Amino acid sequence: MRVIVWLVEGTWPACVDAVRTHAPTASDVVLLHVSGPDVPGLAHGAFAGLLGRGRPGRDPGTRLEDLGGSSAAELLEAAAERLGRPCVRLERSGRVEREVVAACEGAGLLVLARDGDRARLGPHSLGPAARFVVDHAPCPVLLVWPEAAPDLTTLPPPPPPHHR
Repeated sequence: MRVIVWLVEGTWPACVDAVRTHAPTASDVVLLHVSGPDVPGLAHGAFAGLLGRGRPGRDPGTRLEDLGGSSAAELLEAAAERLGRPCVRLERSGRVEREVVAACEGAGLLVLARDGDRARLGPHSLGPAARFVVDHAPCPVLLVWPEAAPDLTTLPPPPPPHHR
């Protein structure tokens, strides 16, 4: 079975620990990090449109792309070390939620962490990207809390009874 582990800064240790606990040891583990084009693209645009009177070699978007690439490599390295078993490291870039779903083609399991409001139980514990991935993943999904789950007292009250 191929297990995809979606690594995001801040929550990745919980995902790696979940694989160590729940995935069969014979699984092929793929550590996935996706970089969105947002920040470097905005910097390129700002430089070209507003600040473009300078030299092309000073484009801050290129520097941000380089920093993002080294940061992703460091995160993948740390995750592989924490996993402590053979794995594949996969870096992708593009629309994050779509890249994650595409990477899951043919996988037996996707592991990801909640990325929204983690102070209470409920649907808001998933941000837009994670919600998209959970709704569209072509394989089973293991959704983990990056820290201890909130208490059951954080559940919202039940809706009022429906009267006919």
